[in-house]
Amino acid sequence: MISPQDSQLRDQTRRHFFSQCGMGIGSVALASLMAERGLQAASAAAAAPGPGVMKKGDVTPRAKNVIYLFMAGGPSQLELFDYKPKLVELNGQPIPQSYVEGKRFAFMGTSNGFKLLGTRRSFQQHGQSGAWVSDMLPHLKGVVDEMSIVTTCKTELFNHAPAKLFMNTGSGQFGRPSMGSWVTYGIGSESSDLPGFVVLQSGPRGPRGGSVLWGSGFLPTTYQGVPLRGTGEPILNLSTPASYSAASQRRVIDTARELNLSRLVETGDDEIQTRINAYEMAWRMQSSAPELIDLKGESKATLDLYGVDPTQPSFARNCLLARRLVERGTRFVQLYHTSWDNHGGKGETLEDDFPKVVKDVDQACAALIRDLKARGLLEETLVIWGGEFGRTPMGENRDKTGRNHHIDAFTMWFAGGGVKAGQTLGKTDELGFGVAEDPAHVHDLHATILHLLGLEHEKLTFKFQGRDFRLTDVHGKVMEKLLA
Repeated sequence: MISPQDSQLRDQTRRHFFSQCGMGIGSVALASLMAERGLQAASAAAAAPGPGVMKKGDVTPRAKNVIYLFMAGGPSQLELFDYKPKLVELNGQPIPQSYVEGKRFAFMGTSNGFKLLGTRRSFQQHGQSGAWVSDMLPHLKGVVDEMSIVTTCKTELFNHAPAKLFMNTGSGQFGRPSMGSWVTYGIGSESSDLPGFVVLQSGPRGPRGGSVLWGSGFLPTTYQGVPLRGTGEPILNLSTPASYSAASQRRVIDTARELNLSRLVETGDDEIQTRINAYEMAWRMQSSAPELIDLKGESKATLDLYGVDPTQPSFARNCLLARRLVERGTRFVQLYHTSWDNHGGKGETLEDDFPKVVKDVDQACAALIRDLKARGLLEETLVIWGGEFGRTPMGENRDKTGRNHHIDAFTMWFAGGGVKAGQTLGKTDELGFGVAEDPAHVHDLHATILHLLGLEHEKLTFKFQGRDFRLTDVHGKVMEKLLA
């Protein structure tokens, strides 16, 4: 028969012992837990990698940071980068049945059937690379020799929210970690005063899908993206109330930290460490975040380069903030700009509305590349531009002209961060419908982005519900032709 004393001893766990010991062993245990689980990665420069992450040296990193310019809604590649004279020649004719047989579209057949729509934009070749760029991009055409334009991107989901999820998380299902979360989980952040993964938004509304696009899924929430507002208070309720002194606030934070530390040692719950990190990061951000969004230190020449009005939120302002964030060590910055959905209805026409949204981003995107290069940051910063899918070669007439969602071939471009500059990668068929050479599936893009950051996509894993998950699932291959 077990005595009450033995029963009490048996039930006393190692964590209980550490948490109740008065000789500082609890702190040692806490440090061990944090290192073991990689929980310092999102807030410390010299972070230990998380479980499942390869040791340094497995892949030589070519990039340190990412700025992902996400054009939410699906930009039309046929009006911007993928020049198709044959499509112009066949304008108004039905597309051959062989192209569309067995294919699914979001709306096609309910509005304008399957008649081809040639672009009304003029294209010319630019730079030493001879890249085809339309007249809608007067600024970007000047930096094509810094870019690698991939015209053969492919995805699997043709509606906005699932396709955005797929582009960001490698899955159309809710609950998977975003790419920014995987990256900060894998290699941490170099900033101790700002989040490792920051999200900036512009345009008439937020992207369809919302915060799950930058969520951490089943990874600890310390790795989720943190949305920052471009004007006013960067994060709501970040400032200390006027009636509350800094010393009083510090005492509250210290007390909460001690209580959370005790509970962390007792339970080993990763989310408690996330809570501790959040308190400490918020404390530091009370000074670092207002300094970040204060553009008084930027020269007039820099503001003019981007086309920034310091008093107004805009995509251009967010591009400048993205540069300031990577300068301060933030690992992954993602900009969402809406709305690129051009079906031809009210507010979605190729004739009137598409040129406006293109103008919103053209100057600032080119300025970001020029500015990063001038400051010696482009070599270590991977810049990505693209949406969740592209648009069909067939027209979609509603009030005016538009195009439907297209997943079989669309364009993204990359610059800096170990990417081979001055090339157009891949070829589409003569109508721009499908891939003729060098397909670039979303899983391949993810594998390549991780590779550029020094992460091997097959080894960057996290065990959840009994199996190892990764950003590329069971797919993906590195696109060697994209690498410098």
